[in-house]
Amino acid sequence: MASNVSNQSRNVLSKKVMVKKEDAMDNITLFSIITIMSFFLLAPVAFVMEGVKFTPAYLQSAGLNMRQVYIRSLLAALCFHAYQQVSYMILQRVSPVTHSVGNCVKRVVVIVSSVIFFQTPVSPVNAFGTAIALAGVFLYSRVKRIKPKAKTA
Repeated sequence: MASNVSNQSRNVLSKKVMVKKEDAMDNITLFSIITIMSFFLLAPVAFVMEGVKFTPAYLQSAGLNMRQVYIRSLLAALCFHAYQQVSYMILQRVSPVTHSVGNCVKRVVVIVSSVIFFQTPVSPVNAFGTAIALAGVFLYSRVKRIKPKAKTA
């Protein structure tokens, strides 16, 4: 829940920064600033919570191949960066609410495709939650199509 609230708050604030014509930042600059701020805010928390568990010596003693860890970390970082850039390009063109609904659809698609691909059994509660998410997206798309009636004075 905290992740959803913070993510949607970031989207709304980012959209406000992007729409100002005179001082508008492009999506790459905005994403870079947010990433750097996040690093400085969360690095001390990660160090306090995890300590020295992520030093190369500790990971090697745990039996991990450091070359694989570095390559996979770099690949994950590049993919996540590309995903975030596409997300900001979409946010620049649509409203934060539409962007959030699209994000909800993306999550449902990922869950459903993972269930199909990995053949994971789905509990009734999980199926109900997925159905609620899909129904919400459907209802939003229906409401979005309704045009407001012209006001008569």
